[in-house]
Amino acid sequence: MIALTLAEIAEIVGGRLHATDGSPVVTGTIEFDTRKITGGGLFLALPGERVDGHDFAAQAVAAGAAGVLAGREVDAPAVIAPPVETRHANAYVLAGDTNGEGAAVLEALAKLARHVTDRLEDLTIVGITGSAGKTSTKDLIAQVLRPVGDVIAPPESFNNELGHPWTALRSTEDTRFLVLELSARGIGHIANLCEIAPPKFGAVLNVGTAHLSEFGSREGIAQGKGELVEALPEDGVAILNADDPLVAGMASRTKAKVVLVGENPNADVRAENIVLDEQARASFTLKTAKGDAQVKLGLNGTHQVGNALVAAAIALELGATPEEVAQRLGAAERVSAHRMDITDRPDGVTVIDDAYNANPDSVRAALKALASIARSTTPARRSWAVLGPMAELGDDAVREHDEIGRLVVRLDISKLVVVGEAARAMHQGAHLEGSWGDESVRVPDADAAIALLQGEVRPGDVVLVKASNAYRLWRIAEALLEAGTK
Repeated sequence: MIALTLAEIAEIVGGRLHATDGSPVVTGTIEFDTRKITGGGLFLALPGERVDGHDFAAQAVAAGAAGVLAGREVDAPAVIAPPVETRHANAYVLAGDTNGEGAAVLEALAKLARHVTDRLEDLTIVGITGSAGKTSTKDLIAQVLRPVGDVIAPPESFNNELGHPWTALRSTEDTRFLVLELSARGIGHIANLCEIAPPKFGAVLNVGTAHLSEFGSREGIAQGKGELVEALPEDGVAILNADDPLVAGMASRTKAKVVLVGENPNADVRAENIVLDEQARASFTLKTAKGDAQVKLGLNGTHQVGNALVAAAIALELGATPEEVAQRLGAAERVSAHRMDITDRPDGVTVIDDAYNANPDSVRAALKALASIARSTTPARRSWAVLGPMAELGDDAVREHDEIGRLVVRLDISKLVVVGEAARAMHQGAHLEGSWGDESVRVPDADAAIALLQGEVRPGDVVLVKASNAYRLWRIAEALLEAGTK
């Protein structure tokens, strides 16, 4: 973050000072975890369901925090004697407490992030939203832009009212690009995030069924996702997926320049001649108004082609040549954990850990990648789909799980292991589509899945593990990889 005194921060957030004259300067990062506090940092005292950050204010001071952004007064840590250079560390900025302590701190954080991003005149902000693929695309964009200048991007999927401003506040005078994911659980959420860090580039990847329970329909999801392009300035650029009619239709909702990407012949930046190798890594011809280039991705899954086109479109708008874009895309690596992380065991078993999150669209993409990898050899390898529940589908949960089970059969996946009661409809859908015997089995939890797989997986098999984040099914992938070292 840019250097600010506590007095300046108090004025920016509309708060007041407590136990300080306001002169200490925040020069480090802003953190809500005391274990990550660095000297000169600012601690966010966030109340949570299980712990209250206000109870850790003294610990943050001891770790070297220059101040604490809190929702209520906290006793100065009298028993702590900080070094001379941090003697003002028992300092607090009190956020206006009109909506409760947690809301006040988050509101103050948002105001601070807006102030900092407004101050950084050379900063270009890129926003990404969509029902699936945000994190993978964010990682690609960051890698494609890094040769041009310093890039800040969130770790994993840090994309809500806390993670969004927290990431924005990592920016400094040296930061050239701020690449942000924008998630939404309802109408107005993305618009609010755009107020915190106004984007110049906005990319909408797709409109699927993730968060269907909150929005009610795909049209409702499209309305919420389109808030990103509505927030763009006239000199901004909207990157829209030409292959998704609901996304392409957002062109009329923005005053920014529109760039269409996809396989559609009408796309401004498009992919042709897509070929997958034995690990479902795509090669394709990148077609642009500036010329063509051959791209060979090191990332797995045909869905990465669309993600790559978004990154390419942004880089091209910023002055890169098609050849430069192709080179950067080819050098891009997987960054975030548990996302199409493919590992070959010494005995030839391939484990695909894609268990960080799951919705119908991302599960379909992962299953297609599994099928492609399994069929890349002759004879085809035996394939396993180990699938847990997909969350936040509302009244469509049974139907969506049923359809995934049917898709497993249509793709001729050898084995389906359904984990958990909430995913039961996958097992039922597979049976109704024509699976028989033990082609599809349902187990109660991850431990049962691990026991089954360790007893039945054979050398040469390909195993995909995927579920919504809350179910932590990556434990299954980790157990399989550990077993392969014994």
